[in-house]
Amino acid sequence: MGRLGVKSDYEELRKAQILENQARLASLGVQKAVAEFRSTASKPRSEKRKQNKVNYFSTPLRRSSRLKGNNVDSCGTTPPAKRKMGPFDEGDDEVEIEKRPANAPYLRVKDGLLMPLSPEALARRCNSKERGSIYDPILGICCHFCRQKKLCGEEDCKRCGDSDMDHPCLGKTDCSICHSSKGVLCRGCLKVRYGEEMEDVRENKEWICPHCTEEKGINPYWICSSSLCLKKRKMAPTGIAIFRAREMGYKSVAHLLMDQLQGTVKSI
Repeated sequence: MGRLGVKSDYEELRKAQILENQARLASLGVQKAVAEFRSTASKPRSEKRKQNKVNYFSTPLRRSSRLKGNNVDSCGTTPPAKRKMGPFDEGDDEVEIEKRPANAPYLRVKDGLLMPLSPEALARRCNSKERGSIYDPILGICCHFCRQKKLCGEEDCKRCGDSDMDHPCLGKTDCSICHSSKGVLCRGCLKVRYGEEMEDVRENKEWICPHCTEEKGINPYWICSSSLCLKKRKMAPTGIAIFRAREMGYKSVAHLLMDQLQGTVKSI
């Protein structure tokens, strides 16, 4: 055993290794970089970060089409009164044509995008006349109440069956006054919500939607019972209220709402 106070070989090797590592770090400049970083981090921040203030009064504010006085429907879109006829081309200008009804909007679709329905799809399309059974985001016309863009189940509808956009959809209504999306209802919603048949509405060229009926003062209690319109009135959506309406002897939900608004029946 070595005497106390005499350094062992291990300590000599350790000290030599430390000196070698320090020399290597000094040659790489690591120690200098660490010292500069520590001195920078220890200094208190005297300057505050500059914030660029945005001048909101230098540019005009964006206004919605409704506030500008443009003709918009309940979904916030402009009715398709002006469209370009013919194939879709980038950069083409729109030309004025006659106003088309809401159940026959003209679509600008690229060639080859519309595919004819298969025989199986055509047969399945006519299985249900209420709201249709085939969803089509391009040709399907949105119902104002159920908001389903389905092809109608009418057998003679050339628009939904043959993809002919020059014909109206026989399974959707069109208001004779506004010709907007507010007056587009499918067969099922028309019967359940308002107690009307599609054949009667189709024969009546002067059919008026519930919105225009109320605005014209024809029947102030005949209102639209869609969730969108009821929320605007600060009324709770009725949901599936047709079962309660029929149990109480009403023909449709709209007839029940009429008595509710007049105070003769409790809220749904």
